[in-house]
Amino acid sequence: MKGLLQAILAFSLTVSSAAAMSETEQSSAAEPQVEQEAIAPGVPGPVQLVRTLHLMQDQIAVGSTEAHLGQRGLLGILDDRFMSLPPETWHNSRNVRAAVSLVLSGGKPDILRKLLEQGSEVLSETERPLIEGALAYVEGREEAAQNALAALDPRALPPTLGAQLALVQSALVVRKSAAKSDELLDFVRLQAPGTLLEEAALRRQVFVASQTNNVEKFQSLATEYLRRYRHSIYAGNFRQRLASALTRIDFGKESARFDGIVAMMSELEPSARLELYLLAARASIEQGLTISARMMADKAQELVGQDKASAARAKLYRAASAITSPEGIAGAVDELRGLDRSILAVSDVSLLDSALAMAGQIRNLPGMAESQTREAKPVATKVAENQPAQGLEQLQSLSKARDALSRVDKLIKK
Repeated sequence: MKGLLQAILAFSLTVSSAAAMSETEQSSAAEPQVEQEAIAPGVPGPVQLVRTLHLMQDQIAVGSTEAHLGQRGLLGILDDRFMSLPPETWHNSRNVRAAVSLVLSGGKPDILRKLLEQGSEVLSETERPLIEGALAYVEGREEAAQNALAALDPRALPPTLGAQLALVQSALVVRKSAAKSDELLDFVRLQAPGTLLEEAALRRQVFVASQTNNVEKFQSLATEYLRRYRHSIYAGNFRQRLASALTRIDFGKESARFDGIVAMMSELEPSARLELYLLAARASIEQGLTISARMMADKAQELVGQDKASAARAKLYRAASAITSPEGIAGAVDELRGLDRSILAVSDVSLLDSALAMAGQIRNLPGMAESQTREAKPVATKVAENQPAQGLEQLQSLSKARDALSRVDKLIKK
């Protein structure tokens, strides 16, 4: 174990020596001098061990699969190491804070339970709320976590732990106060630039802006994420959520905003841009935003090149979005029937079948023919306009039952 730990330490310190130096300087400036850790000379103490973990995690933010794979092993080593430290180690407040930081970084909560069991022998009254709140948070006891952590000021803690606390606080308050959550995420990004903490804060903040319909901030933050963290291990999940978030914007009513979205997408490589347009087109169909779906599918078609599968998806989504249009239904049905099912995913074949079935129902609706002569028979037209909308709702329900993208509101609560 010691050999593995030293290897991981050497790896992290080699690739991130500059970051380590900066972190050390920040910690020295922010924290009072305290007694030396109760650790044998030459053996890394809790603060150094957690700093190494953070350096490795920061590599995850920029796309290092090696760091992502190594993180689990390092966490296991640190969990064991922290639990085996002698009781006097925790008389040092820096070590106590390191234990909290470890758990908020993915470590096991056992060490926090151990510290609480030791009670006043090692913990001061000011440290107890932080430990109790962190433990409640990782155990999923949100109310208890909120009660313990709400009054704590992240600015009073060292930079990294302060950013971690603010990230937790933002998650706890987002359902009650999106504005407060957004403010806390701003603090995280300022406090921990270039780290996995900033990546996580930026990723969350994009969807807080979407949830509150702050389109300008949503677009600005999403652009920044795609520019700086598009290679993150978590970027794939981000793009799926981003596609879902884009359905909050009805480009049929706000077409001027589409140019901004196109500019945002330009931060991605063509292949990633294509996939995001396709995801957004599909999600827009499921939300009944047919104009948005058509616009997204059109942009996807510009990027498909020789990719037959993606070309088929783009045609599917565009045609599916047109079946409720009296003027476009005939061409849409022909397009749908001409698609090669063998290159479509199972979920897209289901969508194709649903679209064709619904198109057949719409064509047989009473008043459908009259809807194409709008001025001559306005009453029949009104019926026809309402009936296809009901058909679209059925199409949405069928599609959602098969392959709906997760809602942003649910994702942001995780």
